[in-house]
Amino acid sequence: MKSIYPKYYYFLFLLSTVFYAQAQLWTGELDQSSDILLKNRYIEIEAAQAMYDMYNMNFDQAERQFSYLKRQYGWHPLPDFLLGLCYWWRLVPQGEMESKWDELFLAQMDSVQVKAHRLYDEVNQVEGAFFLAASYGFQGRLYGDRGQYFKASLAGKNALKYLNIGQDEEDFSPELLLGRGLFNYYAQWIPEHYPMLKPIMTFFPEGDKSIGIEQLKETSRNAFYARTEAQYYLLRILYEEEQNLEEASHLSAYLIDLYPNNSYFQIYHGRILYRLGKRIEAIAIFESILNRVIAEQEGYEYNTARYATYFLGNIWKSRGNLTESKKYFKGSVKYSTLSNATEKGYYFYSLLHLGEIAVLEKEFNLALQYFKKVRKVTGRKHAANQLAKEKIKQIEND
Repeated sequence: MKSIYPKYYYFLFLLSTVFYAQAQLWTGELDQSSDILLKNRYIEIEAAQAMYDMYNMNFDQAERQFSYLKRQYGWHPLPDFLLGLCYWWRLVPQGEMESKWDELFLAQMDSVQVKAHRLYDEVNQVEGAFFLAASYGFQGRLYGDRGQYFKASLAGKNALKYLNIGQDEEDFSPELLLGRGLFNYYAQWIPEHYPMLKPIMTFFPEGDKSIGIEQLKETSRNAFYARTEAQYYLLRILYEEEQNLEEASHLSAYLIDLYPNNSYFQIYHGRILYRLGKRIEAIAIFESILNRVIAEQEGYEYNTARYATYFLGNIWKSRGNLTESKKYFKGSVKYSTLSNATEKGYYFYSLLHLGEIAVLEKEFNLALQYFKKVRKVTGRKHAANQLAKEKIKQIEND
């Protein structure tokens, strides 16, 4: 429970900062002379293609356009924020693994804060507050993902200072529902699944999962700038928490059609197809992902290959092709090592599968090596450790 507590506590702590602030960008009437860039339709038009490129993992092109905006509006935090968001999506395929983009992302958010403080003090308090809440919130998200919970809490506390400033001036567009939807959903879901966290939840308003999902769906349908972020989190909720595979499959299919070069959405779609029993389709998407990793396509990292090879190994094992299965499980072990993910489940279970294949091929000494390695790299109470222990006993007793 120790690992669960900080993860979800800080997630809730930051929900009402990151997404609420992000969802309010780029609204208002055309006013090219306005200092309030958040209300400048010209900036919205200029940023639209770059944001599409970013979600499609064409990062260099997106970064060039964001840099162009920075040359025009270098005094304002908006271009720095967009550049930081571009780094954020560069590191998304890494998952919880620290990446070379972490420091660049954090530096960009620091730059946002310097300019946003100046904007807050000297030009427009409300607009400055938006960027301060958003930048501190995004920093908190990264620190939480990296297990740096003290830093995450400080970032969240800083974000909360600016969250509610100017909220009475905002219209109720679909963009605003992203943060509310996420908070509504998780404020109910977390205490249902982790009763020990119920005392923490007394500090937050009550949530409603069904309302939260509907708010996310409305944002996904009707928002413009918050749309993809809403779809990103709706996909995770439908797949991970709700186990609604059919609806998740429709959304993931839509996303990979819209963003054909987004490895994150493709991995989700492949996992959903696998669980739905659509193995031929799953093989096609996982092999495509792996080929892109081998070709070093932008956005396709070792961590992405770790997932793809594991599922390919499972599929071919279930189809009785042990040669192909063994090849892909060895690939998963390799990519787990390359992505510094040898403490993750796909590494343990790839070794277990390799041991089981060795048993089927009557290579018992090799099987023992795999099973003993699993016991060495996992804790005694871990399910993989217990399973490996049973496998070893079976071999030794036969």
